[in-house]
Amino acid sequence: MSIDLSPLNRHHDLLFEIPLKVRQGYRFQPTGFPDLGAAEFDTPRGRSLLVESAQSMANRLEAVCWDDSANDLIEPLRGLSYVIVLLPATNGEQKYLTSSITDSHRLNSPYILESKDKTFFNILQGELGALETGPINRKVLAQKLLKYDVGSLIHGVFLAKEQLAGGRLRVARALTAFIEADGVRVAPSGGSKQDHVDPTGQAFSQGGAQKGFGHVPFPRDEYTAEKITLYASIDLAQIRGYGLDDKATRLLILLALFKLRSFLDSPMRLRTACSFDRCDSGDVISTNVQEFKLPSVEELVGKKDGNGNWSGELPELIKNLSVASSEEVANTDKMRVTSVTFTA
Repeated sequence: MSIDLSPLNRHHDLLFEIPLKVRQGYRFQPTGFPDLGAAEFDTPRGRSLLVESAQSMANRLEAVCWDDSANDLIEPLRGLSYVIVLLPATNGEQKYLTSSITDSHRLNSPYILESKDKTFFNILQGELGALETGPINRKVLAQKLLKYDVGSLIHGVFLAKEQLAGGRLRVARALTAFIEADGVRVAPSGGSKQDHVDPTGQAFSQGGAQKGFGHVPFPRDEYTAEKITLYASIDLAQIRGYGLDDKATRLLILLALFKLRSFLDSPMRLRTACSFDRCDSGDVISTNVQEFKLPSVEELVGKKDGNGNWSGELPELIKNLSVASSEEVANTDKMRVTSVTFTA
């Protein structure tokens, strides 16, 4: 079944504001930043708080596409392009290390670009060589990112190495999400790590609390809020501006919708003391395109039949835009999975 994207044709972006609530009780633990702690700020609504940053949400939206048990994409998304990083063979077998999906820097991951094995780096350098001088041809860049790491077209990437077109190649996020809370108040508390063997931490001359011995009290700040909101935007103009064909453009939009819907349907447990639910279970309606609602996961990927094929439009697009055989790899810009061996 085809998803109707026609309501988006006249819009340059697609916005959502999705109310959340704490899953149990009222307190929650926001993200913390080095030398800053929780990011509080003032708005016309009063004191507000950044609960989850855009960079953290990008990683979470990538994570909903990944099967940790298989070290691979979830089944309906297999065929999307990404780079898998393996360790050198031990006893004839290479073990998984990371990937451009699970690493925060995506295609710019040091495990991809800083390995002593320069095979993929040299391929990438050669294919991006035409961008070394003059204005960057965004269409060529988009085609190469679609070929090797489609996530970089959705979540952004900065290929900072000078050997790759002078370190000028960057793509902004096309899918941005973050969580904010309004009307916040600090809920201070604390606790103590108990040592029933030696409460003082000095009996065995082992260094006391610095080494973890003895009772160790600690403070803890959580927050309450009058309102918690997940904000999300898909930059349709940016995706269209890549200059890719209609199928690839449609794939990127549907993939962004899938990521957002999958995150909302997942257990939204962001940290030990930070777990959210949606405030209601109804349709998720866009705030700027009122006639458009966020499709369900089933509407996007369909169901799997007895032959292992998925019936939805997104898997069908992936199938059409990815390589079908090893013979096709060298002669096409279609999506593929590329293996890199990381040698430190």
